Amino acid sequence: MTSAHPPLAPGRELSNPPTDGISNLRFSNHSDHLLVSSWDKTVRLYDASADSLRGEFMHGGPVLDCCFHDDSSGFSATADNTVRRIVFSHGKEDILGRHDAPVRCIEYSYVAGQVITGSWDKTLKCWDPRGASGQERTLVGTYPQPERVYSLSLVGNRLVVATAGRQVNVYDLRNMSQPEQRRESSLKYQTRCVRCYPNGTGYALSSVEGRVAMEFFDLSEASQAKNYGTFATGGCDGFVNVWDGNNKKRLYQYSKYPTSIAALSFSRDGRLLAVASSYTFEEGEKPHEPDAIFVRSVNEIEVKPKPKVYPNPPA
Repeated sequence: MTSAHPPLAPGRELSNPPTDGISNLRFSNHSDHLLVSSWDKTVRLYDASADSLRGEFMHGGPVLDCCFHDDSSGFSATADNTVRRIVFSHGKEDILGRHDAPVRCIEYSYVAGQVITGSWDKTLKCWDPRGASGQERTLVGTYPQPERVYSLSLVGNRLVVATAGRQVNVYDLRNMSQPEQRRESSLKYQTRCVRCYPNGTGYALSSVEGRVAMEFFDLSEASQAKNYGTFATGGCDGFVNVWDGNNKKRLYQYSKYPTSIAALSFSRDGRLLAVASSYTFEEGEKPHEPDAIFVRSVNEIEVKPKPKVYPNPPA
């Protein structure tokens, strides 16, 4: 009889994965559909629960990001400078517009009804997908950034833009003429990813050395003391960790994946976690495990913060 539990399996591996580096994956807000972008120039739509590939589009260059519009359509950001709309239910795609350099990240705002893209051309662009195809009919605005855009995140009317040079701009989508806030990352090294808190109070920012900063839009002292909640991180070491941000403690570590963790996504109800196990070339060209997507069921014990234990008062 052993006292320790064996490590949990990494999850169910999806069939028909991309054949080159996975740049991002995202669950739909309406189902267990999973949208995946890759350096193999494809965007794939999976039904994660049924392990079935629902559709695939081939682009003219590596796809650096993707996002959903509805359950069977979405948008993609590519290294050939284009922003595309893809409709899996009809097998159709069109080009919404272009940047002057690779498009690194893309988001769809359900509040504004706009597609927002960030590029290495140091601009942010907003597009109205309801217009006819072609940049002159869909481009809402272009907003210069201090450096190349590395990551975007939306919550409600708030947009957070993270760029090279550790810069962070916070916008209100209702007035994009200038940022509400201009910040510098509190982390020492280059920003890797930014994600807004679901409750709209702030954002988490990660950097290439493996640290995460928790930030709030309200800079007052009282605001900074609010709860952070639970979040997951994945690293080049192949591990996925779940954290209690409030107490700055790790809640759970999943068994090691075959290679680097390139992207993570929780399903809409938190029941599933999709993990992209895909070498991110942090050590240059070398033999590596094949790219793979794992979908694992999330148990409450893995994500529920433990109650804080207070010392007994002296007698």
